[in-house]
Amino acid sequence: MISRGRMSRRDSLKWMGMNAAAAAAGSLPAPCRVVTPAAPAARERGIEPQEAPELIADRERRMQWWHAAKFGMFIHWGLYSVYGHHEWAMEDEGIPVAEYEQLARQFKPKPNAARAWAWLAKRAGQKYMVMTTKHHEGFCNFATQLTNYCAPRQGPGRDLVAEYVEAARAEGLRVGFYYSLMDWHHPDGARCATDEAARRRFVEYTHGLIRELMTNYGKIDILWYDVAWPLDAAGWESERMNEMVFKLQPEIIVNNRNGLPGDFSTPEQHITAAEAGRAWETCMTMNDSWGYQRADDNWKTTKTLVRNLVECAQGGGNYLLNIGPRGDGSIPEPSIERLSEVGDWMDKHGSTIYEAERCNVNRSVMAGFTRHGNRLYIHVYNWPGGTVAVGGLKTKIHAARLYATGRPVTVKQEEFRVQFTGMPETAPETPITTIEAECDGEPVQDTLWVRECRPRRGVGV
Repeated sequence: MISRGRMSRRDSLKWMGMNAAAAAAGSLPAPCRVVTPAAPAARERGIEPQEAPELIADRERRMQWWHAAKFGMFIHWGLYSVYGHHEWAMEDEGIPVAEYEQLARQFKPKPNAARAWAWLAKRAGQKYMVMTTKHHEGFCNFATQLTNYCAPRQGPGRDLVAEYVEAARAEGLRVGFYYSLMDWHHPDGARCATDEAARRRFVEYTHGLIRELMTNYGKIDILWYDVAWPLDAAGWESERMNEMVFKLQPEIIVNNRNGLPGDFSTPEQHITAAEAGRAWETCMTMNDSWGYQRADDNWKTTKTLVRNLVECAQGGGNYLLNIGPRGDGSIPEPSIERLSEVGDWMDKHGSTIYEAERCNVNRSVMAGFTRHGNRLYIHVYNWPGGTVAVGGLKTKIHAARLYATGRPVTVKQEEFRVQFTGMPETAPETPITTIEAECDGEPVQDTLWVRECRPRRGVGV
């Protein structure tokens, strides 16, 4: 379920106070209450008080490209892709390890399958890719000296991660590695929770695999940890793990799934913006499965995918959208169709998404919003006809136009709403039409103010 982002009560009061001066000057109607905002505390801005300013500055520098990118491709690919029953089949179906291992010999993808993934990512307007190097099943898609349960020594007979890295770089995309700490195959993968000797062995094995990934493929942009079960950060020695990663890859960014805060948070299958100042990325499937599931036909529509992308950008976050290739590396046709259609929309509207800033306009039953400075983009997914209205917009609008065509739109700004009028009765674009509005300051919305201050009519009137 998607949780639609809203401005908090505190932020609503804050923005009302900031706009009181503009109202007094006559640019906006005076509000019925004036609140002087206090400076937000460091923790409210997503900054841990004990973190040194130089560390904050370094994170901002490393993540500058990521914040601008907004849109990436997740790839779940492994032995489960051969089986075709979902990436959790080994556990959910209780498959014995010895039986599941046989899939490793059957896993024989076509050469350089990743070239088609990278081409499609670029076609869709995605700026980076994150591939599963090892999922929960324990099979390594890369060359390693630490186990024979890896692609070069099993069915593929070659390093699949190396092919992916080459393909992504050829399309000018940033490179990310997913790595699951949980391991259903390794003999110490569960007993490490209760056996200290097993924990030490498994932690050294895990650190060793990550060290190889950080050493053997050139510059890596993202390390995406997953599932810390059955240990906590202390058990994984995650501080030491991250120190090694940053020593080997000083420019990398890491997520929060090894028990440490990392550089960004990772809501999964739902869109929930982190507090201001905290980087976040929603990861989501196109159907109900991460890995290839041949029977899963519950595909999201292209409109839903674009709407999700808008909502992530609106809240200052990124959208990491998954594909689950088949065992031979081919991409299911519904994924190709939808990502191509998203790419058609991004060809015209991508500049409203890339580098978008967190937007305080976020309430509508028909539209999502993004912004660049004082420019507000209204992405209408439920087209209402010739007039689109936004309630509680407290910033003066100078002009508006249909973004894709440049056709001017008439603006009628009242105290409690803005109406964009004189537009076609049917949506001029598919799946989402965008209106660009030029504002005289950062766009601010307060629908609680509408509820509290809009005049009521008297009883019996």
